[in-house]
Amino acid sequence: MVTAVQPRPLAPRPVRAPDAHRVPSLRHLGPNWYAAVMGTAIIASAGVALPVDVPGLRAACTGVWALSAALLAVVLTARAAHWVHHRDQARAHLLDPAVAPFYGCLSMALSSVGAGTLTLGGDVVGPGAATTAGFVLFATGALLGLVIAVAVPYLMIARHRIAPGGASPVWLLPVVGPMVSASTGPLLVPRLPPGQWREAVLLASCTVFGLSLLATLLVLPVVFARLVHHGPLPLALTPSLFLVLGPLGQSTTAADKLADAAPLALGPGYASGFGVLAVVHGVPVMGFALLWLVPAAAMVLRAARRGMPFTMGWWAFTFPVGTCVTGSAALAERTGLVAYEWLAVALYAFLATAWAVAGTLTVRGLLRRELLAAPRGGPRPAPRAPGRETARTR
Repeated sequence: MVTAVQPRPLAPRPVRAPDAHRVPSLRHLGPNWYAAVMGTAIIASAGVALPVDVPGLRAACTGVWALSAALLAVVLTARAAHWVHHRDQARAHLLDPAVAPFYGCLSMALSSVGAGTLTLGGDVVGPGAATTAGFVLFATGALLGLVIAVAVPYLMIARHRIAPGGASPVWLLPVVGPMVSASTGPLLVPRLPPGQWREAVLLASCTVFGLSLLATLLVLPVVFARLVHHGPLPLALTPSLFLVLGPLGQSTTAADKLADAAPLALGPGYASGFGVLAVVHGVPVMGFALLWLVPAAAMVLRAARRGMPFTMGWWAFTFPVGTCVTGSAALAERTGLVAYEWLAVALYAFLATAWAVAGTLTVRGLLRRELLAAPRGGPRPAPRAPGRETARTR
C-alpha cells in the first residue's frame, strides 16, 4: 500500500527592503571623488589669501577648512572600503585610461587640506597640532604625488590602449599633484628647526616644482593638438578644459611661497633671486591662464546649450580656478598692482559660485542615488594589456 505524501507549501520569501531605504553601494566610487575635497579646501585657502580685508572672512574660511578635513576623512574611508570590498573594480579603474589619471586627485586632496591646516587649522586645534597634522599631510601627499606621477604615465604607456584623439586635460591630474606639494612645503619652513630640516623641505619643494612644471609642458601640447585635430570634447568632459588652469595658477602660487621661505632656509642671498623668479614666472603664466580661460569658458557655454549633463567633472570649475585666485593674490602682494587684486576678487566670486553649484548638485545626486549608480549601459570591462605584437611594439 502506497501512501501519498502531500508536498509542504513553500514558506514565503522575506521581502527585501526597497532600494530607497538601502545604503548605496560603493562599487562605483572612483578616485574622482577626491575632487570635491580639493574644491572645498581651495575655497578656504584662496579666501584667506585674498588681498582685501573682509570682516568675518577668516572665520568663514576656517569653517570651510574644517568641512574639507571632514570630507577628506569620509572619502578616504570610503575609498579604502572600495579597495577592500570591490578590488576587481578598483583594479579596473587603474586599467581604464579615462579613470586612472584621477588618482592624482588623492595627492592634491591631502596637500590642499594640509595647506589649509597650516594657515587656518591653528585657530581650531592650536599651532602645535596644526603643524604636526600639516607636516603629515604634506609628507603623505608629496610621497603619493611622486608615486602617482610615475605610475599613471607608466600605465598609460605600457598597459592602456589609447585611441588616436584620446588625449584629455585629465592627463594633467597625475603631474599637478607635486606642484600642490611645492606650494605646501614652504608653509612648513618657518615652523621647522633652522638648518637641515628647513633646507631639505625647501629644496624638495623646488624639486617637485620643476618636476611638475616640465611634465605639464609635455602634456599641454598634446591636449591642444587633440582639440585642434579632433574638435570639441564630448559634452560630459567639457568641464575638464578648466583643469589646464590648475598647473598654471598653482605654479604661480608655488613660486611665490618658495620666495617667501627661501631667506629662512637658504639665507638672505637667495631672497632676491627667488623673488625675481616669482614675478618673472608668475606674470606670463597667469597671462596664459587668462588666455586659456576665455576659450575654455566659451566651450563650456557651447556644451551647456547642447545639454551638458552634471557629473563629478563639474568640480573642475573649483580647484583650478582657486589656484588662479591664490596666484593672482600672490602677484598682487609682490608687485603692488591693484589690477591683480581685482582679478583675485573676481575669480574668487566665480569660485564661490561654482563651489556652491557643484556642491548642491553633488548632494542632490547622492540623495537620488545617481552619482554612485553603475554607468549607463553596464560597467565597462577592464581593458586588457596589449600583447607583444601591437602597433606600439612593431
